[in-house]
Amino acid sequence: MNKLSLFLSIFLMYTAVHSQSTMVWPKNKSMALSLTWDDGRESQMTRGLPLLGKYGIKATFYVIPSAVEKQKSLWQPAVLQGHEIGNHSLTHPCSGNFLWSRKNALEEYSIDSIEKNVVMASEKLEMMFQIKVNSFAYPCGQTFVGKGLTTESYVPVIAKHFKSGRTWLDESPNDPVYCDMAQITGMEMDGKDFETINQWIENARKNHLWLVLAGHDIGDGGNQTTNISMLNQLFTYLTHEKGNDIWVAPVGEIVSYIDQAKFKH
Repeated sequence: MNKLSLFLSIFLMYTAVHSQSTMVWPKNKSMALSLTWDDGRESQMTRGLPLLGKYGIKATFYVIPSAVEKQKSLWQPAVLQGHEIGNHSLTHPCSGNFLWSRKNALEEYSIDSIEKNVVMASEKLEMMFQIKVNSFAYPCGQTFVGKGLTTESYVPVIAKHFKSGRTWLDESPNDPVYCDMAQITGMEMDGKDFETINQWIENARKNHLWLVLAGHDIGDGGNQTTNISMLNQLFTYLTHEKGNDIWVAPVGEIVSYIDQAKFKH
């Protein structure tokens, strides 16, 4: 092989790899962004829903059926307005290291029992809101059941029943070309100011990534609370010229797009 042929071979190999390393987002967007909240807390509807509506932004709410069934009238408008309702399990099992979860500890679950838990939650939500539930968020971001030598991952259970599963307290956005849809990273927005969130956005924009923000309550401060002041700054940014190259959509919508893009490729 002469030098020119070798150069062309290397160039073509580089081009092929590079073309697969970045996602081409719709309408020439540079990145994707999803806003997600967990548990089905009342403030998400009383404080968050009007704010989302003001800016025309759609979000994903991962809920526990028991948290929303007594307040269905609060949550039904979110469904009608095009927000996504996701599954956050039936009973929110977490490690027994959290004292409040000691009687509902993941260490005491098996693969069969956690599967029954999440499937029953989907059935309840689908009946309640007449929707199809495709997205899941791991309670406490924990993906295991059992203890010690009996520990098992329940990620395969989520991959079996959902198009995506989101974790929690992660440190990076998702590379849509590479990421495991059953373990989408979620970066905490509770208690964060706009400057911090904007740094994450700039990193995702530069690398054409998908940033998934995760929170709990929505209000004016406090534990596990996404600050209204930050959201106002963020939404203003996203809906003005500087944020025009960011695709903002619920998790399920972005997962569907990525799946179709990979299939076409």
